[in-house]
Amino acid sequence: MAGASGTLALVVGMLGGCTQKPDAPPPVPVVTTEFDGEAALKYTAAQVAFGPRVPGSEGHRKAGDWIVAQMKQRGATVVEQTWSHTTKDGRVLPLRNIIARFNPAAKERVLYLTHWDTRPTADMEPDPANQATPIDGANDGASGVGLFVALADALQQKPVTLGVDLLFVDGEDYGSFGPPLVDVLLGSTYFAKHLPDPAYNPVFGVLFDMIGDADLRIAVEDNSVQRAPEVVQRVWAKAESMGRGDIFVRRSAGPITDDHIPLLDVGLKVIDVIDLDYGPGNSYHHTLQDTMDKVSAQSLKVVGDVALALLR
Repeated sequence: MAGASGTLALVVGMLGGCTQKPDAPPPVPVVTTEFDGEAALKYTAAQVAFGPRVPGSEGHRKAGDWIVAQMKQRGATVVEQTWSHTTKDGRVLPLRNIIARFNPAAKERVLYLTHWDTRPTADMEPDPANQATPIDGANDGASGVGLFVALADALQQKPVTLGVDLLFVDGEDYGSFGPPLVDVLLGSTYFAKHLPDPAYNPVFGVLFDMIGDADLRIAVEDNSVQRAPEVVQRVWAKAESMGRGDIFVRRSAGPITDDHIPLLDVGLKVIDVIDLDYGPGNSYHHTLQDTMDKVSAQSLKVVGDVALALLR
C-alpha cells in the first residue's frame, strides 16, 4: 500500500462531531469479546515462519496451503481464485485469492479482506545493499492473516446470522505504487473483476492492513471517508462504544492506495483500516525491520474485538 500527504477538511465533523482530543483516553469503559489476541499472534508467527511469502516462492505456496487448511478446519466454505499475472519485466506470477465463506447461504453478507503476500524487496532499507532482500512482513501481511484465523475461531465457536466472507488477497505488495501503479493490488483487482456472483453486494466491507503494530493508532483514511463514509462511521462508532477511541482516532491519515480501491471502483462499500505509521518515522515499513517483535497480541486483540463486534 502507498500513502500520500494531505488532510481531509472537516473529517472530524463528518465522522460524528467528536470533541475530545484525537488521542485522548476513551470516555467509556473498555468492552471486549471472546476474540483471542494471543492466538492471533500465534497465527501471525506461523505465517512468518514460512519465510517471505513472495508470489512464486515456496514460502508463498506453503503459506497459502496453510490458510486454506485453517479455514476448512474452522468450518468455512473455501473458494480459491487462481490465475497468472505477467509483470512489467516479464515474470509470470502464480497468484491465489482465498475466500473463506461462513454461513454461505445468507443473502446479507459482510466482506473482510486482508493481503497475505509479502514484498519481494526491502526497498525502504537505509542501506542500499539490503534493499533487494525480501521482507518478513510480520505486520505488513502476516498480521491480517493472524487476525482472520482468530476471527474464524470465534465464528466457528459462536456462529453469526450474517454471512461473512474472509477474503485473503494475493499480490498486493509485489511491484511499485508509483504513480503509476505497476504490478500491485493484483488480488483485489482480480476479485473486483470476478465477484462470487454478479449480484454480490455486501452490506459493508473492511480491509484490515498493518493492524498488528505494537504502537497502534488507526486514523481515518481519506478515500474511505470520501467514498464510503457510512462504513467509516459504523466502524469508528463501534470502536468508540467499546472504549477504543484511543486506538481508532478521528483524524485524517491522508489518502492511501490499498486493496479497497479496486473494490470501491466497482461499487462495493469497502474502507481501509490501517496504521501506516509503522515505527519511528514509519521506519519499519517495507524494511527488514518488519519482524515479529514489532507485533503485539494486544493490538490484534483491539482490532479483533471491534471486527467481531461488528458482526454480532
